[in-house]
Amino acid sequence: MATSLAGRLLVAVPGRLDDPNFRRTVVLMLEHGEEGGLGVVLNRPSNTPVDEPFPGWDEPASPPRVIFAGGPVQPNMIIALARTRDGAELGESWQLVLEQSGSRIGTVDLRRHPVDVAPALECVRVFAGYAGWAPGQLEEELRLGAWWVVDPLPWDPFCTDPARLWREVLRRQGGELAIFALCPDDPSMN
Repeated sequence: MATSLAGRLLVAVPGRLDDPNFRRTVVLMLEHGEEGGLGVVLNRPSNTPVDEPFPGWDEPASPPRVIFAGGPVQPNMIIALARTRDGAELGESWQLVLEQSGSRIGTVDLRRHPVDVAPALECVRVFAGYAGWAPGQLEEELRLGAWWVVDPLPWDPFCTDPARLWREVLRRQGGELAIFALCPDDPSMN
């Protein structure tokens, strides 16, 4: 296996993935190693408000304040990402995923009362399910050209307009990837 992709973004290449769960998705990789990979889809909001299953967590949640479909694996499993305020410590209820330009992004335990941890958080995003890959599966998808791997910006996991995220991530890459941002949703209509 090459370098771990944990903390990086996978951007779906149009026409390369047959699985509709990943059409035009942006996935933040949380773990990647010899045992496979795990990430969350950043641009699939649901219609379920965060405060329905998690009262009080809607306040620190980034708009839209809904639960996102993190991927097709274990849709009943909840993963919450949070960006901490400068110097904030959350102890055992926090696991760092990515540190960039002073921003710390990681998973936070929603079993804690939001009043106890909200002052340490800039924003939260809640995901139901995740995207998972068996050992070697993601590497094969990369070899087949199904994903572009790019660096995230600290606000990507908490973007307020998830419908635009796929295009925005591609556009800021410049060059050939930026051209793909102009690709119509249905290429047959071109």
